[in-house]
Amino acid sequence: MTASGAKSAVEWLASVAPDPDACRWEWERNPHGVALLPAGRRWDVLILPGELGHPTLDVLARLVDRPGPVLADFGDARLGFFVPPGTAARWLGTGVRGAGRGTWIVVPHPGRASAGTRWLVPPDGSGTLIDPGVLELAMHEAAAAIAREGNRRERDAEG
Repeated sequence: MTASGAKSAVEWLASVAPDPDACRWEWERNPHGVALLPAGRRWDVLILPGELGHPTLDVLARLVDRPGPVLADFGDARLGFFVPPGTAARWLGTGVRGAGRGTWIVVPHPGRASAGTRWLVPPDGSGTLIDPGVLELAMHEAAAAIAREGNRRERDAEG
């Protein structure tokens, strides 16, 4: 990410903070390089388990030129997909958690490595988000591929 792209992303993300200056200060001085930001203003986050999230991101990358922002937590156990505000309240999906209005998420600085949560697809500062319909299609395709792989492994194990 370019320096100007990171600056735009910082401004876009910090704009949701109750005190954007304090958010930027936290990113600059926190040794972990993270800030706590409220969801539900400019974006919601749909949180998928890593075993579904990574294949979903792979499918998304094939479907669109540049998906919106995607976070991974420490150890990639969960991935967070940034979607339009209000999506989390309407989303129904087994194993998918939503962070919308009234919730807060840990967000790393978009231009630096952090010690835990990290960007797989950093925000570009333009406000680009992941289309929930495209995300749902990608999740279905990823889940079907996982199921096929599991069936193949069972057949191979049987002999």
